[in-house]
Amino acid sequence: MDYKAVAQQTAQEVLDYSQDTAGWKVVKTSKNIIVSKKASKIFNGNIYRVEGTIPQSTSRLCEFLYPPEHRIKWDKSLKVLNMVRRIDSDTYICHAITQSFAMGSISPRDFIDLVHIKHYEGNIKIISSNSVDLPEYPPSSNYIRGYNHPSGYVCSPLPESTFPSKPQRFLCARIRHEGAMQRKTGMSLFHNVRKVTAQSGGKEKKNLHRSHLYRFL
Repeated sequence: MDYKAVAQQTAQEVLDYSQDTAGWKVVKTSKNIIVSKKASKIFNGNIYRVEGTIPQSTSRLCEFLYPPEHRIKWDKSLKVLNMVRRIDSDTYICHAITQSFAMGSISPRDFIDLVHIKHYEGNIKIISSNSVDLPEYPPSSNYIRGYNHPSGYVCSPLPESTFPSKPQRFLCARIRHEGAMQRKTGMSLFHNVRKVTAQSGGKEKKNLHRSHLYRFL
């Protein structure tokens, strides 16, 4: 498999999601976080978009969204997250094992995801991911192998006049139990990222930078 080509294609798909403004329906709002959904064109279900602002620059925010050693600190849905192959400086493959959900009624899943960060003009950064096959990590009887469709974060700085910078995440996941669980996961992502980035070094100087974040579920 040409992992670099897959990574580039996935980043483009995430960019296309970020530029698609039609058909979204707001389903929840809370503390400057907006959750929207629309029907997916690639699977029988909905895509969820979670949008909000985080008081960090896009560069600093990406330091927490991209590396596995940082993501495991704020993504409470994960039990294990390990980089298993480095493709290049901007691309790697990780093995993730999720927590169980709904009081154990949804058992842990494992995923093999290709993760890539791409830089665009205007200090816009996309962190994309897509499930792939990796011969060294075949499905195991210990976990149900999950699959993530093209997904990712789009981090873009807000105009100076509006004060912050703006990260986004788009995650297309084919999960049977959508609705409330997806909305809860998206909301908690923002709260956890805000908390961890603040604890690690506080807000950017004079709060001049914020990032706008979308998550698609």
